[in-house]
Amino acid sequence: MNLSIKLFNSLNLQLKTKRFLNIGISMACSRYEYVKDYERDDSILPNVWIVIRVDGKGFHKFSKVHDFEKPNDEKALNLMNNAAQTVMEEFRDIILSYGQSDEYSFVFRKETNVFNRRSSKLLSYVTSLFTSSYVMNWPNWMGDMKLQYPPCFDGRVVLYPSDQNLRDYLSWRQADVHINNLYNTAFWNLVLKAGLTNQQAEAELRGTFSADKNELLFSRFGINYNDLPAMFRKGTILLRKKVVVNKDNAKRQLIVPIHEDLIREKFWKTHSELLGKYKPGEYDNDERPNGDKLPELISRQIANIKLDDKES
Repeated sequence: MNLSIKLFNSLNLQLKTKRFLNIGISMACSRYEYVKDYERDDSILPNVWIVIRVDGKGFHKFSKVHDFEKPNDEKALNLMNNAAQTVMEEFRDIILSYGQSDEYSFVFRKETNVFNRRSSKLLSYVTSLFTSSYVMNWPNWMGDMKLQYPPCFDGRVVLYPSDQNLRDYLSWRQADVHINNLYNTAFWNLVLKAGLTNQQAEAELRGTFSADKNELLFSRFGINYNDLPAMFRKGTILLRKKVVVNKDNAKRQLIVPIHEDLIREKFWKTHSELLGKYKPGEYDNDERPNGDKLPELISRQIANIKLDDKES
């Protein structure tokens, strides 16, 4: 009898203790949980194109400290492309990325529901992943050039309600490439080849038009601007394409760099999947401009696939 009473009292005490703890936890949650009310709802409107643009902060100094080649450093540009590739591999809802100089724009599908379309989540994730990938892949592209200090990228989210708005945005960024690169090409040739100071080169180019700069490059330096690498003149477009990765013609979906004219209608007709029902298109390994070799960004992806297949 005494044993039964002791057992009952023990069970009763355990129940009371558990109830007390549950009440305490509930009270603690309800007491402090109000701070969540201060969080702003930053959900993005439905059915709009989401563009996240990352931009290098203080890259004029950064490129000078790290002795980037002027007016264009191919290795540094490919490092940017590699960082953007990493972002696209993480976010399958990015249908297109466009990069030039120290910036990259990432276009998310209208219907994406990544992070419940929370602006702050998307922005912080894309910007931080791009930055960390840039740092991690630095030795793979920049060789013996040691990273002197951490690079920094800021980011912004921009929404475009219509397909035409999106196309105009990308056209604006590509037009920016042409204007800046033509100026920089003329400027640095005046400085590095003609021996002008920075101030003298700026003075000589002040008030000139595109035709004037093209004539200057050709007449004084023998440079036909249109013969320069398309990546320098047009920037880099990253798309998802099915690429043949071995002799058996097996295809894998890869991130493919192309350097085409975004402004013209031809691009959107060629890559009609971008604005239609999205499905990655085909990449023809044999149809490359001027018979160029496979872009290094693609060949490295294929090499990684072969390594993974071998290890597995």
